[in-house]
Amino acid sequence: MAKPNYSFEKRQRELAKQKKKAEKEAEKAARKRAGQPPEAETPEDADPAASAD
Repeated sequence: MAKPNYSFEKRQRELAKQKKKAEKEAEKAARKRAGQPPEAETPEDADPAASAD
């Protein structure tokens, strides 16, 4: 049976994190250039209206 390549999996996770961070920074810079306020940092699955009950 083949051994799992943990270092490859770790590197892939790191690359995914870097890509997500770069996309977020680019979006933030685009909003700043457009003069729009920064987006609030809240979890996407949280619904603020649901917590008001």
